[in-house]
Amino acid sequence: MFGTFSYPWSDWLYFGIYTGFILTIIFTSIVIVLENRNPVKSLAWIVVLVFLPIGGFILYLFFGQQYRHTRMISKRKRRILQKMSGNTAHLGVSKPGNKLSPESQQQIQLGHQLGGTQLFVHNQIEIFTDGESKFKALIKDISGAETFIHLQYYIFANDKLGKSIQQLLMEKARQGVKIRILYDDVGCWKVKSRFFKEMRKAGIEIKPFFKVTFPQLANKLNYRNHRKVSVIDGKIGYIGGMNIADRYCDGLSWGIWRDTHARIKGPAVYGLQSAFSIDWSFTTREFLSEACYYPPVEECGDTDMQILTSGPLGEWKEIAISFLKAIANARECIYIQTPYFLPTDSLLKALQAAALAKVDVRLMIPSHSDSRLLQYASQSYLKEILRAGIKVYFYQGGFLHAKSLIIDNEFSSLGSTNFDFRSFDHNFEINAFLYSPETNAQMKKIFINDMRQCRRITLSRWKRRPLATKVAESFARLMSPIL
Repeated sequence: MFGTFSYPWSDWLYFGIYTGFILTIIFTSIVIVLENRNPVKSLAWIVVLVFLPIGGFILYLFFGQQYRHTRMISKRKRRILQKMSGNTAHLGVSKPGNKLSPESQQQIQLGHQLGGTQLFVHNQIEIFTDGESKFKALIKDISGAETFIHLQYYIFANDKLGKSIQQLLMEKARQGVKIRILYDDVGCWKVKSRFFKEMRKAGIEIKPFFKVTFPQLANKLNYRNHRKVSVIDGKIGYIGGMNIADRYCDGLSWGIWRDTHARIKGPAVYGLQSAFSIDWSFTTREFLSEACYYPPVEECGDTDMQILTSGPLGEWKEIAISFLKAIANARECIYIQTPYFLPTDSLLKALQAAALAKVDVRLMIPSHSDSRLLQYASQSYLKEILRAGIKVYFYQGGFLHAKSLIIDNEFSSLGSTNFDFRSFDHNFEINAFLYSPETNAQMKKIFINDMRQCRRITLSRWKRRPLATKVAESFARLMSPIL
């Protein structure tokens, strides 16, 4: 008799679990629709939920939720930092130091409206295209630090380079230099905790950004701090795409690691310090607004500059919108270097429109990537941009990790932002927007020099790639909005 009744109960239990799960998937799909995201991204998530119900639901919990209406810092604190960044009126932070075009002036105004981003005039910039020269300069500046060092990196590896910088920082801390370090928790998962404990023991304040603990922060796993910023004594700053890891100097087994980074002297260092202060306050609740972090600096160059940040928190996607405006402003040329090319629909259409209007649009991406899935997804966009007349170059000297945008003869940008959904929507990123004919010419020269190690892809040649590759690209593209 007991066995007779066990089957109905198990059937009802199975039915209840199955119904509950289906209702959860339906409810999650409704939530995705009501969030009013980009329709492509919403459909991508719904497709994942339909075809991979269990896995898709777990992925959504970890990677799909939005926090756009959360602030990293209060408006009052942001105003204080803006005041500290512009605390010396003679710097003329609101007026260009160069005679800029109407397009650049619009770009500057946009940055100010999006996030109160100031224009810092008369800065000196040194651009590095290899890790060896960048880290040689950084190590020299760290060695000469007198008051404080602020570092923020997505990856701070405990390899040969990482350990040498660790030992130097520990020595500077023992000398009385105040050192604060932010690293991304996920970016440094492979780094043993002992590496960071040694620095704390030496007196260095070092904190992980968005530390992932289960289950409280598991749903924020997708939002990573991808910024690479250094500030030394408030007078020297670094920004770009290089993390602290051997591969940026030694390269890979199949080629160099080609990246772009910049050393900045002048008022724009205030912008880097403000960005670090916001992230430090968000992580530790300690607000760095004292005057000692914004010491007097001299005008020492001819590059006007804005420091733009963006991330998954806040109302606007600052860097994506600014890129869109810059591309729309182009009259002569648009040069892009990026390791991953997964553009939003608006940016894709803007690039196509520019090329069709006979603007010289060139895209440089790596021939061989560090991610097969992202490479397939990136390549899925090439046919439609080639048809519009955009010139596509595959970098063959190694892995192209540089992130740069060059427009006409005056504007250029470099930083941590890839030309993809992840950087525009999910990551905390930072870029320097540069307004200078001289700096623009230097950035163009770097791009042209890199072209010597590229092969250009033509539409007729691209159409002849294997069918299996085309299928793989199409499936990877379905996932591109959530990669």
